Amino acid sequence: MTTAKFQLEPLTCPSCIKKIEGKLSKMDGVVEAKVLFNSSKVKATFSEDQVTADELKITIEKLGYPVIA
Repeated sequence: MTTAKFQLEPLTCPSCIKKIEGKLSKMDGVVEAKVLFNSSKVKATFSEDQVTADELKITIEKLGYPVIA
């Protein structure tokens, strides 16, 4: 298992948490997805055999949340 952290632009609404966590959690290979609202970070634990950190980043950005780091 691998853990990746993504820094997002500041999150403005709690519903953003459910949207991001829900989408990432449904992806094959993702074991856990956690949004840290106050720090605007996403932490994901996943199997690199099934999904890559880049794919997770692209998914977050497609939801409308730019990843800045």
